[in-house]
Parts: sequence; C-alpha cells; structure tokens
Amino acid sequence: MACQVLIVEDQEMPRKLFEIYIQGSERYEIAGTLTNAELAPDCCDSGTIELVLMDVCTALGSSGLDAAEIIKNRHPEIKVIIVTSMPEYSWLKRAKRIGVDSFWYKDAQKDTILNVMDRTMAGEHVYPDGTPCVAIGPITNHDFTERELQILKELITGDSNAEIGERLGVSAGTVKRHVENMLSKTGFHTRTELVAEAGRLGIVIKM
Repeated sequence: MACQVLIVEDQEMPRKLFEIYIQGSERYEIAGTLTNAELAPDCCDSGTIELVLMDVCTALGSSGLDAAEIIKNRHPEIKVIIVTSMPEYSWLKRAKRIGVDSFWYKDAQKDTILNVMDRTMAGEHVYPDGTPCVAIGPITNHDFTERELQILKELITGDSNAEIGERLGVSAGTVKRHVENMLSKTGFHTRTELVAEAGRLGIVIKM
C-alpha cells in the first residue's frame, strides 16, 4: 500500500514538482496539499498521513518548523521532512532539536527528494552537513561566527544594541563590536545595508 504524503508548500512551482515526483512513484500517494503550515497538525490528526513534506516559510508567515514540532509531539510515528531553499543558519539545529526526521535543501544535487523520502521511511535521518554557502560581499555566510549570526538575526528587529544584548545575554558593547566586525568583513557601510542583504539572501530570517 502506498505511503500517504501530505505536501505543505506555498510556492506553486516546487509544490507541482513534488506532486509530479510522488504521482510518478508507486511507493507514494498524495494525501493532501496545504499552503499554510499552521493547518498541518490538525490535518495529521486524521490518522491517514504517514509522511509530511514541509517548507519552513509558508503562507501567512506560518512556520513549518513550528508545525513540525507540534506534529512530532502529537504523532511521533509520522515522518517529517523539512524542505527549504533558504540558507538560514539556525533551522538545521532547530529541526534536529524538535525531532524532524530529515532535512532537504531544494537546490541540493546530491539526493533527490524521492531518495530522501525512501531513506526517511526506512528509518534513516537524512541531514546535510551544513547550510548552503552563499556569497555576501567578498565573503560567504560560512565566514560569520555563530555569535555574529545570532546578532545579525536580532538586527532584523531594528532594536538597539542594548536591547539585543539583553536578549542574548551580552553587553551592548559586545553587540556593537560584532556588528563592526561584520561590516568590516562584508564591506557594507551601515547595519541597515548588512541586514537588508542578509535578509534578501535568506542567511537570517526572523519568524
């Protein structure tokens, strides 16, 4: 009997591609499609879903990782594969922490989504070694430290160094120093330019 798959993807092109792959396989069958991850946990309560393919950024700003955490808490037997094209630094770590079974980058060439689905349903946890490498100025996202990425993500809020430092448990001066280091590394003149480019590239996303 074919494995019942729920697709949670708000972009039409990747959603159609997932549908084509699944419809072309005798091992899988589409149980439903959603554009809003917030609806996925209730859909999984039906008792028919065995595998969920879930994007992180979905319609109305709903987080696929938030939905995945609810699903794994309610139904640990349901396999969840997070799919994304964004190189956001924190998502891999969070996915592992909440028990997501596998994680697949849409632009990955090493494994097809069907291969990842097969391995996941066989009980394997399929994760990439790290986030995709993306150029920002003369460096890449991999040239930022973990702390710099944390601060870069907090800069999206527009809060002051003191407010950001309080949330991260460091001083305002430490935040300022890290921001200056990132500006020096990337060649940007202002934190606004830095944050705008990092957000455009998907290096940091506040959800």
